[in-house]
Amino acid sequence: MGGGVVLIGAALYAVSTMSADADRIVLRHTDPETVALGAAVYEGNCAACHGANLEGQPNWRVPDEDGRLPAPPHDETGHTWHHDGDTLFRLTKYGVGALINEPDYASNMPIYDGILTDEEIIAVLSYIKSTWPDEIRSSHNEMENKQ
Repeated sequence: MGGGVVLIGAALYAVSTMSADADRIVLRHTDPETVALGAAVYEGNCAACHGANLEGQPNWRVPDEDGRLPAPPHDETGHTWHHDGDTLFRLTKYGVGALINEPDYASNMPIYDGILTDEEIIAVLSYIKSTWPDEIRSSHNEMENKQ
């Protein structure tokens, strides 16, 4: 009887672990089709603010006259690579306010829920990651693997 409880407990743990991993956002920066889709979606939805070369807007760390931060770069000079894929996904889909639990947070960043599909968001983030230098991608992979 005790052995059966242990086996059931182990099975439940394995299933819950698999479910958690299945829900985890995994960027596919080495998949050419995903990266190509991401590049196209980025160009049509992100480049106007974040730059065609992911360079962001000038003075992106200094609030503008409205108190809002300009669009940050997504290249290696920015902070995008300091965040895991899940955080980047939620920020893109639901907005900064939802991410930090401040619904009144003022941001120029659109909320893409209902505009882009989950696959398109993952593709954009995968495209962005594909442009980072090897050492930054490696660092990002290490961070992701610790979660």
